[in-house]
Amino acid sequence: MSTAQPPAERVRVTADPDWYESAGISLGVRVGNLVFTSGQAPIDAQGATVGAGDFEAQARQALANLSTVLTNAGSSLADVVKATVFVTDIARQDVFAELRAEHFPDKPHLAESFVEVSSLADPEWMIEIEAIGLVR
Repeated sequence: MSTAQPPAERVRVTADPDWYESAGISLGVRVGNLVFTSGQAPIDAQGATVGAGDFEAQARQALANLSTVLTNAGSSLADVVKATVFVTDIARQDVFAELRAEHFPDKPHLAESFVEVSSLADPEWMIEIEAIGLVR
């Protein structure tokens, strides 16, 4: 005999302004003590691309957006357990490795996938980062 479990409550993570609202997706979703973020792009709060042509500037903006979403969910960059980084040029891995060490210095290190893609949602974007974090 099995006991049916009620579905886990899913809570939408937002920001003000919510830069993904017009796309019809959530910045993130919190389920229990986990937060799952959408891919965070190098855009400002109004949705404009930051750092066109500058990978480091775009990566820093994507990380800042990721930090905002995690914080709004009750988490933080220090609580990330898994990240997936999408880039349009795998040769940028060294630049991102430096930023990873700066933004995720704690051990054990987070689990990460670093993936080259042919393009992202906006042709100016060079990076997009999604993550799973713990909520304490």
